[in-house]
Amino acid sequence: MNHPEKSGDTVPNLVVYFQSEMGLRSRSASPLAPHHILAIPQPPARVLADWDREVAEMGLEIGDIETLPLARTILRWPDYPRCAETVSGWMQALGLPDLLDPNDIALMACRGTHYHHDSAQYGNAAFCNLFLSEDKGLDLHFAALGLRIPLRRGTVVIFDTAQPHAVIPRDRSGFDAADLRPDQDCTQVFLTWEMPIENAQLRRVLKIDLDVDPAACLKLDEQQLRLNGEIVAVCPATGRWQAAD
Repeated sequence: MNHPEKSGDTVPNLVVYFQSEMGLRSRSASPLAPHHILAIPQPPARVLADWDREVAEMGLEIGDIETLPLARTILRWPDYPRCAETVSGWMQALGLPDLLDPNDIALMACRGTHYHHDSAQYGNAAFCNLFLSEDKGLDLHFAALGLRIPLRRGTVVIFDTAQPHAVIPRDRSGFDAADLRPDQDCTQVFLTWEMPIENAQLRRVLKIDLDVDPAACLKLDEQQLRLNGEIVAVCPATGRWQAAD
């Protein structure tokens, strides 16, 4: 039987059940989202134009998150490698090894986002996001943590995929698509990396305990998130937990 690995103060009663090479495992949710403002190079005008065109062509709606072509950005941005190098340096200062796998990186764009969590698909991972756009009056809001992070070029954050989060206007307390006009420049472009939650140093930094409910793992057959033993979902407008449909 696996015994829980304790790492400190964690979010009580919220348990993530995720698939691993060892089968279904359980873990606690992190109460932290380390973040900072890094000095990264400004994307050149031709790259910004590429992003604007790609966002327009895909018809990115308010609240949507979509993937952008990364290869073209790398080709047309000579200083692009400095982004990952700067993030790696910051992570090392946190006591983390270089966990930025170049095979687990994506370039994303959003025009605000409703509240959601990502642990149903990525329960075995934490995300590291580096925002590349200028300040457009939007915050990354972690509802359960009471944490708002202003988004501007160089904002970097590491967070547990189980934490409800949204991108909302700085003067709002929740997500409402009507708060962002269709003609408003509210697009944020960012790089995101997946990092393995089974890495002991990552769990230590995020204060995540592993194998907190091994008995339940023997009975379950799919990844899920439970609060006080019940499967839960996130209210897309407020970020509060609610009963799953």
